[in-house]
Amino acid sequence: MNLRSLKFLTSLGKENKQFAVIGLGRFGRSVAGALHKMGYEVLGTDISEKLVAQALNDKVATHAISLDSTDPNALKEAGIFEFDTVIVAIGNYVQESIITTLNAKEAGVKHVVAKASSEIHGKLLERVGADQVVFPEYEAGCALAYTLTKPAILERFDLDPDHSIVEVLVPEEFHGKTIAEIQLRGRYGLTLIAVAEDDKKFEINPLPNRRLSQGTAMVVIGSNEDIKRLPI
Repeated sequence: MNLRSLKFLTSLGKENKQFAVIGLGRFGRSVAGALHKMGYEVLGTDISEKLVAQALNDKVATHAISLDSTDPNALKEAGIFEFDTVIVAIGNYVQESIITTLNAKEAGVKHVVAKASSEIHGKLLERVGADQVVFPEYEAGCALAYTLTKPAILERFDLDPDHSIVEVLVPEEFHGKTIAEIQLRGRYGLTLIAVAEDDKKFEINPLPNRRLSQGTAMVVIGSNEDIKRLPI
């Protein structure tokens, strides 16, 4: 059994979606590049022609154009408002970020994700309609902290500030025991979603008599405080 993460959360299949990424700095390029590699259609935009040229040269997006995202007409002409999801990745320029987010929501974009550089910035983005606000620096710091202190956590998906889904290595304490015997819900307040069958597949909603093996992976959902209590 390979102890690497089986990437349960990122292998759940994909819908046919199109993404527009506004702002091609480090964060925007990372998001666009990851989506593009996953096979999605991605339109990248930036006011900087240099960054647009770099994005095209490095093939981090399907298409890339230069435009001023604070101009709703420019966004409309580029077809931005027709995309399923628009990611506003210009968090370091607060005014431009807020205006761009407002433009997208007023035009009827279904899902707008916006990068925030501070708590106040995040609140303002929510006020103008952002469906999801992300704090990349904060989230990266938290992820690093978990990697350093909880190496058995292979992958983590935050549902909200207090609850997460995590893929973890089965600890020694659970080795050879059935799911019923470890009493995951009663002792830890967690729900088991899946256990690894091999390097490529998971068994979803495993039966209570399923035995666990140390070093394989399992996926649980619950509060962050309860997750911390796992013997990993």
